Amino acid sequence: MYPAVRCRMIPRPRLEQRIRTALGRSRAVVLVGPRQCGKSTLARRFLNADDPNYFDLERPTSRSSLAEPMTALEALQGLVVIDEVQHAPELFRVLRVLIDRDNRPGQYLLLGSASPTLLRQTSETLLGRIEVIEIAGFDLQEVGVRDTARLWLRGGFPPAYTAANDVDANAWCSNAIERFVQSDLPQFGVNVATPAMMRFWAMLAHVHGQVWNAADPARSLGVSEPTVRRYLDWLTQGFMVRQLQPWFENLGKRQVKAPKIYFRDTGYLHALLGIREAGELARHPRSGASWEGFALEQVLRLTQPDAAYFWATHQGAELDLLMFKHGKRVGVEIKRVDAPSLTPSMRIAMGDLKLDALYVVYPGNRRYTLADRIEAVPLDAFVEAP
Repeated sequence: MYPAVRCRMIPRPRLEQRIRTALGRSRAVVLVGPRQCGKSTLARRFLNADDPNYFDLERPTSRSSLAEPMTALEALQGLVVIDEVQHAPELFRVLRVLIDRDNRPGQYLLLGSASPTLLRQTSETLLGRIEVIEIAGFDLQEVGVRDTARLWLRGGFPPAYTAANDVDANAWCSNAIERFVQSDLPQFGVNVATPAMMRFWAMLAHVHGQVWNAADPARSLGVSEPTVRRYLDWLTQGFMVRQLQPWFENLGKRQVKAPKIYFRDTGYLHALLGIREAGELARHPRSGASWEGFALEQVLRLTQPDAAYFWATHQGAELDLLMFKHGKRVGVEIKRVDAPSLTPSMRIAMGDLKLDALYVVYPGNRRYTLADRIEAVPLDAFVEAP
């Protein structure tokens, strides 16, 4: 039983526009993301849920309607929405035929939670025929900068963010984590006992923001390192965890080659760390790492880079985020301090990586120059990306 939530609609105009643009140039668009991140709410901005062209495959009536998919879909005009499409893998081959028709009477908006079926079918059966848009929870631009602290504590999943209070939000996240382990992971063919996977996920919470090392969790769980790497990949494919890959340059320096691990939603991170309220978050030893991951995720969501990495050398130089966008190299260093200052590591990163700009993101409210092409920038400024 999940806590009650306030029924408050938060507009998501950028996502709506991305979907509208994709539908303007593609016969089929797929919205992918974890459960309860708002995919269905967005789809209903384009087609009412009671429209005969709207199919929700978690409802028996919709599954029955699509028992003969070609017969059910071939005559439909206009936009057709199929929610939780991963539950009907046989649909993908039918959709390929419908999309390739010359007369083309229909257009398709497909919604799916992460699963091997969805990932495989969209990359194989519908390759070159669809446009994929990844959906996550609310971001800072959608909720407004005044609610930064709330978004950090609760995370962006709509039921958690809009819960009546912080404790209810935390309870929703805890229940959602258990449901993901018990119901969603089996779709990946995960044959792992729920307690073991919950222990692994809790271990990840304590290495959030750190370079991945499989040895410690493998030893604690009594399994091999390849096994815990598979666990990590499952959580990554389920949009729960981000593996930020390292960037390599031919610098004549030993560089870190393992990914950094970040929770994509801080509400889930805090649930696993036992953090329920703002005071507990402020006192928790992982508070700084939590804010770093929150800021990094917001920067990535708001700037939409073409590619993103981190960079570190064994000599101690590092950069939290290296983004490539429109042919430029932009560095981001995240500091949870009142007034960040220039460091030798920043100068090394500027020179070695040939950065066009370096932004030092911090939780303040003043933007100022640290050196040539290096600025201290409040996180709020990324609502209008620098």
